[in-house]
Amino acid sequence: MALRRTLGLRDAVAIGLGSMIGAGLFAVWAPATAAAGRWVLLSLLLAGVVALCNALSSAALAARYPSAGGTYVYGRERLGELPGFLAGWCFVVGKTASCAAMALTVGAYAVPGHERVAAVTAVVLVTTLNLAGVQRSARASEVVVTIVLAVLAGLVVARLVAGASDGGGTGMVEVGPTGVLQAAGLLFFAFAGYARIATLGEEVRDPARTIPRAVVLALSCVALVYAAVGLLVLDVLGVAGTATSTAPLAEVAERVWGGQAGWVLRAAATAAALGALLNLLLGISRTSLAMARGGHLPRALRRVDQRRGVPWVAEVVVGAVVLAVVLVADLRGAIGFSSFGVLLYYAVANAAAWTLRGDWRLARTVPVVGLLGCLVLVVTLPAASVAGGLAVVGAGLGWYALTRTGRRSRA
Repeated sequence: MALRRTLGLRDAVAIGLGSMIGAGLFAVWAPATAAAGRWVLLSLLLAGVVALCNALSSAALAARYPSAGGTYVYGRERLGELPGFLAGWCFVVGKTASCAAMALTVGAYAVPGHERVAAVTAVVLVTTLNLAGVQRSARASEVVVTIVLAVLAGLVVARLVAGASDGGGTGMVEVGPTGVLQAAGLLFFAFAGYARIATLGEEVRDPARTIPRAVVLALSCVALVYAAVGLLVLDVLGVAGTATSTAPLAEVAERVWGGQAGWVLRAAATAAALGALLNLLLGISRTSLAMARGGHLPRALRRVDQRRGVPWVAEVVVGAVVLAVVLVADLRGAIGFSSFGVLLYYAVANAAAWTLRGDWRLARTVPVVGLLGCLVLVVTLPAASVAGGLAVVGAGLGWYALTRTGRRSRA
């Protein structure tokens, strides 16, 4: 059964914003500044360029193949079955780790000291909401994005009205070119999410026109928000202060609004993480649905609720897997593991977009820059993340080989 096309431009942009304006915005500045020092805004620019290339490649492909599955479908159609499978495998595994990271962030901000209990509760609630239908999920994303942007805008305006900095955290952090690239990789994690729109291609009205516009609009808005927040944090805390802070935006709020205002940022961070978790689960379930249709995952994941138009089996299974990861993983490990999978996923997207040739109206240098950028950022990740990612890719190749005979027999 096909999914219903119920999402318009506003809905698609809201889902993209909800996927990107998440916990990464509240957590990424300290480690990124520790890696890049005063060049952290250059790292933001590099991450934004790679993200833009990925977004344009994804938009062009989504307009050509408007069906659920995203780069799993694009890689399979443009590059072959194996690249498509690897893209889908990396997406599902990497974004499952992202879900765990978002859930743990909810716990850290909302209920310090009881992070895992709160994270489990968040996963159950968000999975239940997604089972109610994608339209409700889009509306929830709009609410979350509105709250977070209102809080951040209030903080920026208050800082502008307050005037000069109090001079806190004025020390320097010594870095090299590798540190700038490492910071770009961390900041890319905060950008990741724009392709969530493409994975919903089967549920978007007029996808050839809506998806490219929604991707570019959402990414442009997020880039402006990140630049404003980065300038704000560096202005108030300084380079060294930002690099050593455990919660930079909370410290900024305490200095700008007063010591009792920290709860406002905690509430905003919790809402942002919940919004990102909601949209991550949405994207993973749709990719799982597409891979099940293609015979690369168990066929039971193809089942769609006829009344609500949602892949309910995939939603439930993905939610259960995320719960298991939440119970055993830590936040730092989840983020590193996720980055490895996501960057490889977008590498396949850029390679697929390059093959569009005359069918693609954008310069062919865009997917080349995106592909090279993804590969460079992958090698800057911590060795443990790379090793773990390679192990999971190897496991995926093993599964692909085991199921290949069955797929040929059915064909």
